[in-house]
Amino acid sequence: MCGPRLCSYGPIMTTTVLGQPSAGIFGRRHRTLTVGVVALIVLVAFEALAVATAMPVVGRELDGLGLYALAFSGAMAAGVIATVLGGRWGDLRGPVAPLWAGVAAFVTGLAVSGFAPGMDVFVLGRFVQGFGAGMFQVAMYVLVSRVYPANLHPRVFAVFAAGWVVPSMVGPVIAGLVVESLGWRWVFLGVPLLVAPAALLLWRGLASVPASEPAETGGRTEAGGRIEAGGPTATDDHAGPAARTPIARRLGWAVLTAAGAALTQYGAQYGAHGAQSGGTHPGETGVGGTASGIGIAVLLTGLVLLALSLPRLLPPGILRGGRGLPAVITLRGIVAGAVFGGEVYLPLMLHAERGLSLTQAGAVLTGGALAWSLASWVVGRRPYDRTLILTSGPLLIAAGMLMMALTVFSGVPVALAFAGEAVAGFGIGIVYPTLSVLVLELSEPGRQGENSASMGVGESVFTVMTVAAGGAIVARLGATGPVYLVCFAAMALVALAGTLVARRTAP
Repeated sequence: MCGPRLCSYGPIMTTTVLGQPSAGIFGRRHRTLTVGVVALIVLVAFEALAVATAMPVVGRELDGLGLYALAFSGAMAAGVIATVLGGRWGDLRGPVAPLWAGVAAFVTGLAVSGFAPGMDVFVLGRFVQGFGAGMFQVAMYVLVSRVYPANLHPRVFAVFAAGWVVPSMVGPVIAGLVVESLGWRWVFLGVPLLVAPAALLLWRGLASVPASEPAETGGRTEAGGRIEAGGPTATDDHAGPAARTPIARRLGWAVLTAAGAALTQYGAQYGAHGAQSGGTHPGETGVGGTASGIGIAVLLTGLVLLALSLPRLLPPGILRGGRGLPAVITLRGIVAGAVFGGEVYLPLMLHAERGLSLTQAGAVLTGGALAWSLASWVVGRRPYDRTLILTSGPLLIAAGMLMMALTVFSGVPVALAFAGEAVAGFGIGIVYPTLSVLVLELSEPGRQGENSASMGVGESVFTVMTVAAGGAIVARLGATGPVYLVCFAAMALVALAGTLVARRTAP
């Protein structure tokens, strides 16, 4: 007997419900819940993509361009904190409470931003919104582990990935039309009106989960769909040191991690920009030299905070890619950092070096989103050798980055950038849902939320590090073709490192 965790690392094992094969995710048992969760994912995805379109107008009308970057980094920092809180809350009390708390905070943040009289209040709303989105997303992992049988997990995560496709295709366009016709405030105030029916579907879906639904990972359900934790409490001896850490202390480490990530990104770019604009003669220390010194100090402060706080939030062995769960979390950060680190500069490069309009350059990312969804659908349809999948994904990402890099040269067709983004999108699309399934399978009972939170924190921090490194290179050397080439090549090397870690994900 394998117990609460699957003992097979290969093809996903089939589970049964009361002696019968488990129904699909859109079967009578799970249909309403699946639709409700996916509907909320679509709204979170739309808002994440639409805010970038509206932000230039927001900054100008609220006279707050000085806080422009904080509107993004503040939401990211809040998401890190919420991920830690929501993961532990879900383990101890079940996913329902953090799920609804996340939805409520997300809607509240949208309302605060939409009615904001000034940029400071707008940034506060973005912080609350990011907190809600982080809480909601980590609670979904716990929900999947408690409600859906293990053989359905790949399909669930594939559908979750598909929830980002339509927003990726039409989100920026719709946001632009709303800003032009109704004003930027309705980009934030319109979404809560759509959250209501989605939340109703989620409520009905949770209520439809029968009391006999098996919880292979240690959870239990009560009549009426109230899903509660059946795992260890925070003081269980076998729960590990991280699980025994008081939640208040874990939140403190999460705050330090968020602050460290933000300071690292800001310090890297500010210091590099100051160095580029500094004195031109040896020994000269002008405004640029002072800015460079401040930036380096901020960068070092951020790195120190990360070095102190991250080990308190992540399982041991993350930095060396320890076998099993640590390697899963490390690989998630590597592939996310490589892809997002390249995508940050792809539209800019195509616009500046190849003369594409911003709309045309942004369309490249749409192709990547479609490839991501297709890949998730492919790996969710039938079992594959997971080591092969997790090794092939980083190779595809590296190949895609190199294809993008080649389009820096004027003699190379721009279509190669579209193909490269699609290849990279397919690569991360086969890796992401596979890692999502693995983190649940490799988690002890009552630790699914904590480990899912660790994966989210690691992904966020690693992405910040790669984006900060690319930003520092561009700020230091200038936004030129050769510099873009170096950035894409660096992201390809990061992805190739993932092939080594992928072989250590098997327990």
